[in-house]
Amino acid sequence: MAGRIEDYALIGDMQTAALVCRDGTVDWLCLPRFDSHAIFAGLLGTEEHGFWRLGPAFPEGTRPPTANRRSYRGDSLILESEWDTPRGTVRVTDFMPPRDGAPQLIRIVEGVTGRVPMRSELRMRFSYGRVVPWVHRQDERTVAVAGPDSVWFDTSVETYGESLTTYADFTVAPGDRFAFTISWQPSHKEPPPLPEPEQSLEATEDFWREWVGHCTYHGPYREAVIRSLITLKALTYAPTGGIVAAPTTSLPEDIGGVRNWDYRYTWLRDAAITLSSLLRTGYREEARAWREWLLRAVAGDPDNLQIMYGIAGERELGEAELDWLPGYENSAPVRVGNGAAHQLQLDVYGEVTEALHLGHMTGLARNDYASLLQLKLIRYLEKHWQEPDEGIWEVRGPRRHFVHSKVMAWVAVDRTIKLIESGDADGPLERWKELRDDIHRDVCEKGYDKERNTFTQSYGSKELDASLLIIPQVGFLPPDDKRVIGTVEAIQRELSTPDGFILRYPTDGEHAGVDGLPGDEGAFLACSFWMADDLAMIGRVDEARKLFEKLLSLRNDLGLLAEEWDPRLQRQVGNFPQAFSHVPLIDTALRLTASGAYGG
Repeated sequence: MAGRIEDYALIGDMQTAALVCRDGTVDWLCLPRFDSHAIFAGLLGTEEHGFWRLGPAFPEGTRPPTANRRSYRGDSLILESEWDTPRGTVRVTDFMPPRDGAPQLIRIVEGVTGRVPMRSELRMRFSYGRVVPWVHRQDERTVAVAGPDSVWFDTSVETYGESLTTYADFTVAPGDRFAFTISWQPSHKEPPPLPEPEQSLEATEDFWREWVGHCTYHGPYREAVIRSLITLKALTYAPTGGIVAAPTTSLPEDIGGVRNWDYRYTWLRDAAITLSSLLRTGYREEARAWREWLLRAVAGDPDNLQIMYGIAGERELGEAELDWLPGYENSAPVRVGNGAAHQLQLDVYGEVTEALHLGHMTGLARNDYASLLQLKLIRYLEKHWQEPDEGIWEVRGPRRHFVHSKVMAWVAVDRTIKLIESGDADGPLERWKELRDDIHRDVCEKGYDKERNTFTQSYGSKELDASLLIIPQVGFLPPDDKRVIGTVEAIQRELSTPDGFILRYPTDGEHAGVDGLPGDEGAFLACSFWMADDLAMIGRVDEARKLFEKLLSLRNDLGLLAEEWDPRLQRQVGNFPQAFSHVPLIDTALRLTASGAYGG
């Protein structure tokens, strides 16, 4: 049985990532890319679907022991886990070196005290646990082959095969260091080079030390901000600059329910807000790489802008269900691909334009095609902003005139007007100023409930939506506007959980709600951070700080956040770790630091 979502650590090489549980089990790894088939899919099934456990030996029929301590080595993505056993203490160091060639997962076992019996148990299953590979020895190395893929297993420890699993039983004492490495290679190519674990460890530590050194944030929440930035960097696909929303698929928003989606793609919205956080903390190179990815992905066809793409800019992300996997804690179906890719979400135009605008304002080198793209996006919006859409939350129900979508359309026009006024682009300035005013007037007339003094989820509806919290943040209305304050207070009343966190919108249990799906979900962490932002903006800074620090307490012991928090189960839920949670954490830390709204 897989661990709780928050029991996992992230390691990665900026091309793919693995999740390592507290008991030393790697339950999720896709090779060679984030969106490749998993060779360890135990996270979404059982041990029969693939895993790699490395830790102290334990009696058959009992659960493997969990590490007594674990942490990242400094400001890095190198995981260190320690077990205290009756026979001594042992440390396992897990990491994936940033790569030019074959992807590698390296695990180094080190004796600390005593003599500790250890076991490595490696069960590779290709195609998300469906295919048992051909495992054999070649040139003193163990290799698993299935179709186009091969995975090479290297260690100095003696191994043996049993029940379609590769084992190693050994004892570790102080001063002992034993390395275990798996490396992926296309099966038709020559074997990958023999790994050099110790050199790779040193190089990986040097990489992260140098990268973190560029961070310009030195405020009171630096630890949380740095860990979030490292997580965002780990979710960046280095060859293209694309940023995945999360490295997992189908971790449920409602445990036991159907709200299970594949997040291993690049959402323009998520990537754009990630870009903004990176820019504001000193990371221009990542911002430049993302802008180049965007221009390639959209190239030549901005009228058919998708809300998400593959990490190299692929457009076809067809959704399918893997019926041989029972799902995380029986949360089915397990989905790969994402059918929302071709939805109409007008807010994306605003987020992309805002990101391009921020890049321009912070001195990112000018790119004439980026400015041209921005103008093309506004010409599209000019024709289509009055249409209903699926909105920021990708509802599977009927299209609506979502207020958030209209506000972000306004943002797109407003930022493009600023670009033209700066002299860096040419466009119909007066016409687009009128367009900006028209959108603003439309939202204020049709998306605002005067009786309740709040904006609503969509035109003519009574429901609220936490995405309305961005209204003051993007400058649509000033924070002291009574409509903004009324909206913040209404969301606090109607969308708060008992512990003060924020739901995205109302759900309806067994019946299909506004999003067209049955079931409920947890508090959406991004929305809760947005609430902290708004509270600070409207002058309730102590309340904002308390909510922010309460949100920080939801992080697991390694500083990681999933998409949501289930207040009933007191657990993290949703795909993990989630960029859309770590980005607003950074943004809120920056806002509170600037306002001085922190204790100590």
